[in-house]
Amino acid sequence: MIQLGVNIDHVATVRNARYRSQPEPMSGLEIGAEPDPVRAAHEAEMGGADSITVHLREDRRHIMDRDLRLLRQLVNIKLNLEMGATDEMVEIACGLEPDSPHTAMLVPEGRQEVTTEGGLDILSQMTRLKEVVAKLKDSGLIVSAFIDPDQRQVDAAAEVGFDVCEVHTGPYARAFIDSGGDRRKAQLESAINDVRLAGEQISHHGMRFNAGHALNYHNVHHIASLPGIDELHIGHSIIARSIFVGLRTAVSDMRAIMRRATYSASR
Repeated sequence: MIQLGVNIDHVATVRNARYRSQPEPMSGLEIGAEPDPVRAAHEAEMGGADSITVHLREDRRHIMDRDLRLLRQLVNIKLNLEMGATDEMVEIACGLEPDSPHTAMLVPEGRQEVTTEGGLDILSQMTRLKEVVAKLKDSGLIVSAFIDPDQRQVDAAAEVGFDVCEVHTGPYARAFIDSGGDRRKAQLESAINDVRLAGEQISHHGMRFNAGHALNYHNVHHIASLPGIDELHIGHSIIARSIFVGLRTAVSDMRAIMRRATYSASR
């Protein structure tokens, strides 16, 4: 059954917009700073999330070390840590001391980007990534790569030793908008096919096939219905909807759409 990972970065974005200017020394935040992403994680759990995703960035623009530490202690489901393949982040991830299947997902990171803009170029840094992946695995983590739907990158991920590939669905989401969601348009059908073919190659190599980026309540069904897909990671659209309906309901609604899509595909 397809799973849903909920990214709570933007809860921290809202908090930091007000409370980051006068930090409390131990946590880097004012006492009482809100909304707290740890509480958001619990609400997502109650709504049926299968995992919680956070991205600990070099500049700590949203999620902070304090958040990750508390999430590791208090979240009862899988924790998926998005991170750059830097020495600092590898040490932090290894320090999680996982006793359950938490994941470290390696992503490219640009200081000026609002969110991750593209997939990790594994081909250009295979030697370095082999060392990073081995170290993360030795600490007990499942290791994932966020990649574009490019079969060359899939093959490189398998050679490096990744356990999971998450396919970047940003190009699909753009094609969905440009085509009005009409699968009769070649642009949309081609974008769906790119994700599908990458997923087939991922599964062929024995890795898990995940997907994410720019998925929302309108476009998620085409991706959720792809064969072999294990988990979708979705953040912005769920957090945005939660402003109006609450986070538990927003998560539950997304989960229901995904499950209906997989059921329809199996008939």
